[in-house]
Amino acid sequence: MTQGSISSAPLLQRCLALTGAFETSMGVPDCFAGLAGDFDGEGLSFGAAQWNLGQGTLQPLLAEMIAGHEEVAREILRGRLDDLRIMLTSPHEVQLQWAQSIQDPRRHTVLDPWKGMLRTLGRTPEFQSVQVKHAAAIHAAAKEFCRRFEVKTERALALMFDIRVQNYSISPETEAAIREDFKNLSPGDEAGRLRSIANRRAEAAAPRFIEDVRARKLTIANGQGAVHGVFWDLELHFGIGLHIAE
Repeated sequence: MTQGSISSAPLLQRCLALTGAFETSMGVPDCFAGLAGDFDGEGLSFGAAQWNLGQGTLQPLLAEMIAGHEEVAREILRGRLDDLRIMLTSPHEVQLQWAQSIQDPRRHTVLDPWKGMLRTLGRTPEFQSVQVKHAAAIHAAAKEFCRRFEVKTERALALMFDIRVQNYSISPETEAAIREDFKNLSPGDEAGRLRSIANRRAEAAAPRFIEDVRARKLTIANGQGAVHGVFWDLELHFGIGLHIAE
């Protein structure tokens, strides 16, 4: 999947690519190869949704990639494939120790050759497909959020998908504030509803993250904007518009 072809992909894949672009500040296919070390205590984070070893969300993706596409994995990882297999079957504490052993202990950046190999793996169509499959649960949760707040467009689903990845939930207090905002909007003002959801969810974040979350969420609500210094146009770059989500 390339940046030029993402617009024709299923909506789930487009939402994942968009969130991945925000997570990594890179477009397709590089957003599927986002790689981060243990800066947050999760050992290693990888992929468009930054699945990680600490929470146990990355291990199933890597295991499925090896089981379903061993030839591709072996061509990229070569003699290191067995090291990865051993890590995946080790106790959780040992998995985190392995992750720490392949990165700079101060900057928490993954070192070569693992950095290059994992990023190459992330760019393959096979591992992108594994990521899309594992993003189905996020997609289902996003659709439930859309039903809950009565928003129906592709942009709405993308916003809820991003909330699920970055923020996980919408609290009852935040929901109450959103519903108060809705009272002042016309029933068909989908963009207004999305801006309310974006602003209220940002305001519920930890103080130091509020403006970062707001910029990211309003970029989706408005259809374009800058996130971490990179300008994104949802329709142009991901084929995500203010159309009814199928």
